[in-house]
Amino acid sequence: MTNPPPAMEQFRLEFQDNGLVHLVFDAPGRTMNVFSNAAIHELKAFAAWLGTSDVLGVLVRSGKDNAFCAGADLTELGVAYDMIVAAPARERFTIAFDHFFPLSAALRALETAGKPVASAIAGLALGGGCELSLATHYRVLVDSPRAALGLPESLVGLLPGAGGTQRLPRLVGVQAALPILLEGARLAGQAALDAGLVHALVPEGDEVAAAEAWLLSRPEAAQPWDKEDWLDLGPASVSAQIDPVRARVMAETEGYYPAPIAILDCIEFGLPQCFDGAIRSEMAIFAHLIQRPEPRNMIQTLFLGKTDYDRHARKETLPAFIADVVAALQPLKGRLGDVAARESAAEAIAPFADGRADEDLRMADYAVVSQLGYPAYLGGPFASRRAAST
Repeated sequence: MTNPPPAMEQFRLEFQDNGLVHLVFDAPGRTMNVFSNAAIHELKAFAAWLGTSDVLGVLVRSGKDNAFCAGADLTELGVAYDMIVAAPARERFTIAFDHFFPLSAALRALETAGKPVASAIAGLALGGGCELSLATHYRVLVDSPRAALGLPESLVGLLPGAGGTQRLPRLVGVQAALPILLEGARLAGQAALDAGLVHALVPEGDEVAAAEAWLLSRPEAAQPWDKEDWLDLGPASVSAQIDPVRARVMAETEGYYPAPIAILDCIEFGLPQCFDGAIRSEMAIFAHLIQRPEPRNMIQTLFLGKTDYDRHARKETLPAFIADVVAALQPLKGRLGDVAARESAAEAIAPFADGRADEDLRMADYAVVSQLGYPAYLGGPFASRRAAST
């Protein structure tokens, strides 16, 4: 070993007798891996070390038995949102860019460190977990319904900000990438292999051996977009594919959901560029998007609220007032897209609001959004009430 590896807690290193090292994502104290700030900085340190090491290659895998990585730590993301919007307006873009770009930079450093990197995916690889796998040179997927790749950020009002909008369409093409990026579609099994998202599909238990076999074949340690024969798509070609989709999305959302349009911007502006410019364009668009209220509202309701709701539902401990709120707003079902109906909803929920814990209100918002059609970009009636009072 030419120099010692960095100290790590979110990951661990397992050095193999064959000259490879396993980078094992195993976040302590969590049932599922997520990209916390700590994990991001450890990955950056590992990538910097990798370029100076004498290992033959890297196998990235999960130390959890339920998933590869579920994506970002959305609780930390909420804290970051509060930090950004609390800053003076002229400073918010730079703060957002500098705060969120490190994961993209770490993945870029990993794929350009000069050593072949493979991933063995035996569970869900979503969001940042999918982006991590896309930044490896070779991907082995277990042939199981519980092993899939996806980029669901648009479902909570965001976009994949660690190169996902750039690597995915470069690998599978724009048309195949759009359902994954815009609708949160997942690819598993033969569909992932046929799309070119993964290189090998193996039975469960064979993924490590398959990935190691590729690494030991002394492959070229370069992504397709970093090779000399790579040709970036021209602006006219990309725009011709994006323009009709943009028109359809605007007609469907009326502009109330900014994430799909931001994703299309990332593709249209990014694909004609060199990759290093493209991921900076992606982050610039992300830094603008994260300042908007819609992502905050959708994360609070469709992720945190849903998570709390599902947990209490399983335990049969849902607060009784949630059903009362839904019943009170039931006559407005299907009409909550209208301002007048939402004003009526605000009056109807007023008796339920005082003295409630934030978690209870998030769960009630999720119930109203999911069961009655309250616009998700507003977060729900209680979120709208809070926003109106500040």
